[in-house]
Amino acid sequence: MKSVAIVGASLAGLSAARALRDQGFGGRLMIVGAEPHRPYDRPPLSKEFLAGQMTTADLALEGDGEDLDAEWRLGVAATGLEQGRPLRITLADGSAVEADGVVIATGSVARTLGGDLAGVHTLRTIEDAAALRAGLDAARRLVVIGAGFIGAEVACVARTLGLDVTIVEAAPAPFARALGPEMGTALAGLHEDHGVRLICGAAVRTLTGEGRVDGVLLEDGRRLDADVVLVGIGARPAVDWLDGSGVQVGDGVLCDTGGATSVPGVVAVGDCAAWFDPALGAHLRVEHWTGAARRPATAARTLLSGGAAVPDALAPPYLWSDQYGMRVQFAGHTLPGDEVSVEEGDLASRRFLAVYRREGRTVAVLGIDQPRSFTRWRRRVNEPAGAR
Repeated sequence: MKSVAIVGASLAGLSAARALRDQGFGGRLMIVGAEPHRPYDRPPLSKEFLAGQMTTADLALEGDGEDLDAEWRLGVAATGLEQGRPLRITLADGSAVEADGVVIATGSVARTLGGDLAGVHTLRTIEDAAALRAGLDAARRLVVIGAGFIGAEVACVARTLGLDVTIVEAAPAPFARALGPEMGTALAGLHEDHGVRLICGAAVRTLTGEGRVDGVLLEDGRRLDADVVLVGIGARPAVDWLDGSGVQVGDGVLCDTGGATSVPGVVAVGDCAAWFDPALGAHLRVEHWTGAARRPATAARTLLSGGAAVPDALAPPYLWSDQYGMRVQFAGHTLPGDEVSVEEGDLASRRFLAVYRREGRTVAVLGIDQPRSFTRWRRRVNEPAGAR
């Protein structure tokens, strides 16, 4: 393999480039990115950057003097992938990139509401975060639609800035998708302790306002006044550009346990990739920093070996979140019906460690301000029942 093109210039793409060089690839390396920026860290966008505690320069992921000997094509999106030898990637400016191998790392796109109303925000990019911060500075009331981790972190910052904050969630319990209803409700208590209003089991009918948002109308008829609205209802994988390419897509690019796709010479990593997880018996997208940082090393081995390399065992998905000065950590994957028990601390104190079990096996662990205990229990996730 003499050339590789990486489509996507964020953490997953940068990690793939580093892994390729670390594993001895000395050929031509091209990195294509839809955004005009060099790779930057996204988790601080909803925390320190939004709060004004970090600058754009602080977000840079490349080290001082780091040189991957890569050709960068930034500010231009990929529009298609054509099979052949070499593979051909068409770009939005009418040009094309050809390579023997391709790493798909195009990430995800935030789901939206509200049309063109001013004051309605999503949060995926530096520009999104800067616009949201400007909106918060001039606002008194924020409504967050969707009780996920990004929305929760923005709510924390907004409360610190003195705004009235309401979180609206269509599910019966907040954070239920990731944590389950019981632990989701427990984490929600942390927000209620700090004056955030949570409304669960309520779907949004529409956003109101003439030119600029002034409220959120719920399906039950209630109306919430709002100067700023953050839409945090998840993201969809950025894979539309692969239509007609032969790359098999479901909820993301479908990959085996080593990141290989249905097209030879093409692997996928990051938020857009749904790797097969043997522990679940299904494909799963992992939309977290650790997955984007670690899995590209496996995908690089797969690509350079032509699929012959034996992939590492998949580490359980891991995420963390900083909320009101407390560290929330979660590892694993939950399903309805999992048993959950508090092993340390207690729910009332908002400082606890909870363990999720399925058929006697530890499948996930949640820690709130329990870093040492969490690290210990995290090692047990997906071990066979009775292993300890």
